[in-house]
Amino acid sequence: MTKENKYFAITTPIYYVNDVPHIGHAYTTVACDVIARYKRLAGADVFFLTGTDEHGQKVQSAAQKSNRTAQSHVDDLHNRFKELWTRLNISHNDFIRTTEERHKTVVCEILQTLYDKGDIYKDSYEGWYCLPDERFWTEKPGTASAFAIGFIALHLEGFRRCLLEVGIQSERRVIIL
Repeated sequence: MTKENKYFAITTPIYYVNDVPHIGHAYTTVACDVIARYKRLAGADVFFLTGTDEHGQKVQSAAQKSNRTAQSHVDDLHNRFKELWTRLNISHNDFIRTTEERHKTVVCEILQTLYDKGDIYKDSYEGWYCLPDERFWTEKPGTASAFAIGFIALHLEGFRRCLLEVGIQSERRVIIL
């Protein structure tokens, strides 16, 4: 193995904890685990990260539906994910929670650096918010968040659900200042 290939980092998605782990979570985590183990056998110094995203409207809604606080809800589901990874003998090096101080600190540092460079600035944005995707969409062509015909064709049912949730029938739009 060459010197530049000695270090290898891999991560799973940082899973939303709006519900219990399912086969999709297990599949992507096992796939990452297989790659991490292969790289270790090949002599690489591997860092394998997984974890849970404990923010968002879906998480808050799930907690409210179960008559729990958001923190109680995410604590329970965080444990379910960790228990499953133990049962599956997943070889991750770290498990991050987006509610942990170490995560918040790094995110704040990164955002501050971007702000200091002028990459983040206050402006007005107008568009659609899609709760199922937890994504803000603009209608500006040529941007990653623009409405795209391909997206509509591939994800029509989810797109319809998204537009209904943000109130397209009443032409309600989200404006972020």
